[in-house]
Amino acid sequence: MLPFRARRRGDREQNRHRLADGWQGSTVRAILENPRYTGYAFFGRWTRQETLIDPDDVAAGSAVRFRRSSPDRVVRSREPAHPEIVSIEDFTQAQLLRRSKASGGLKTARKTERSGRATKHTYLFRGRIRCALCGRKMEGSPRAHGMYYRCPARTLAPGSPALESHPPAVYLREDLIRDAVNRWLGRLFDRKNVDGTVAALVASQGGSSGVPSEQGRLKQKLADTEARLSKFHAAIGAGVDPAAMVEAINAAQNERAALRAELEHAPTPSTLTDAEIYAMVDSLGDVGAALSQGKPERLASLYAAVDLHVHYQHEDRAADIKIHPARSRVNSMRVRGRSCALTTRIELSESQ
Repeated sequence: MLPFRARRRGDREQNRHRLADGWQGSTVRAILENPRYTGYAFFGRWTRQETLIDPDDVAAGSAVRFRRSSPDRVVRSREPAHPEIVSIEDFTQAQLLRRSKASGGLKTARKTERSGRATKHTYLFRGRIRCALCGRKMEGSPRAHGMYYRCPARTLAPGSPALESHPPAVYLREDLIRDAVNRWLGRLFDRKNVDGTVAALVASQGGSSGVPSEQGRLKQKLADTEARLSKFHAAIGAGVDPAAMVEAINAAQNERAALRAELEHAPTPSTLTDAEIYAMVDSLGDVGAALSQGKPERLASLYAAVDLHVHYQHEDRAADIKIHPARSRVNSMRVRGRSCALTTRIELSESQ
């Protein structure tokens, strides 16, 4: 048997469909999960499985796919089969580290890797600005002459459609968007305009006419799932191999159980009253003082309180701004209602 290193040399010829311009996160993850780098041969890591091409159209036929086997079905050689690239101890340590981060779910892993790091700057719009070209969150980029938020094209996945129109980097100056946002918020929550703001928030809930309730949507999805299960059972009765239907049936049954549980605990559809929204506005405190003082920590707290989000339109030099003052406080006030939001578009004509 050829050494593992030697057999890897043919990868470029065997994988011509893959771009050779760098590794993605999934590539690194696959390497970290592959025990063959320890020098031993492993067999049975993947199981051949026949599944339906389209679960909703049994007549479309089935396809062969490979699924990861359970640990008890994997066999390892007694002796090393090729030179090791990483020691067993290092490989085991990497697995333990990855599983410890993943034990709390994806959010916990991300918090461990990113949010836990100390920062020298207060990013007013951290996680709140998205690039309209690719939809990704723009990252803080301190410069000697000011704070910027940027979206670099080099971090886009190879082959992404956004690469065709995305500049090498999209920049937005923080003080430019900060002043525009503050002017808008100042007008909204000024004492002269607060009544109009509350009325607009109440109206933004859409009322009940023509808007399907949450229970109605869940009931429709449940009915669709039941119909899909009936179709699968009819296909088995017509002679389709049951083994090819197992995955589709299990997925539909799990979806049905989840929908039933969600429907059982779905809140009664209601709209927030003007009194409730007035209470939310009052809970924001003195918005005018927060804006006039301009303290970064106070501004960041205000943006979080109104659940501020910005979509930056690089080509138009404009920003679409949206706030959800009710959504950020639903749990604390125990209010179950439709989402209310206000939006505006602001032109950013100054030089960036």
